[in-house]
Amino acid sequence: MGLLDSVLGALNNNASGDAGASADPKAALIQAVLGMLANNQSGGSGALAGLGGLGGLLGTLQNAGLGQIVDSWIGNGQNQPVSGDQVSQALGDDQLSGLAQATGIPQGDIAGHLAQILPGLVDHLTPNGQVPEAGGDLGSEIGSLLGGFLGGKPA
Repeated sequence: MGLLDSVLGALNNNASGDAGASADPKAALIQAVLGMLANNQSGGSGALAGLGGLGGLLGTLQNAGLGQIVDSWIGNGQNQPVSGDQVSQALGDDQLSGLAQATGIPQGDIAGHLAQILPGLVDHLTPNGQVPEAGGDLGSEIGSLLGGFLGGKPA
């Protein structure tokens, strides 16, 4: 998961005091997506509110005709790529606008960044080839990821 590891590493470096403008924008996006997925486990709000956590996000992507691609991320094989246009069509302007506001990334760039990070992120959150049940291990996994990559701060 090279890209995911490098982005999460960048997030960890930023959390330890480097707040420079050279930060990888995907790090902020991963942090926002993980936080929103964690919040959505208990009905929280945010840019991805209403999707219903990881399962809801995956369902939205599958309903947009990306089922085989999403299944490859969940499964144990090679992750198939997704395009920014596909992500944009699946999530819609409201979701992308909310993520843009949450991260400070221009809305026109969000879908492309999501297309790069979602395959590895979903793969990491579904290590046994299955989507964890809402309120189950996923919440603690996301909390662990956020805590670990934010320098041990509670999520």
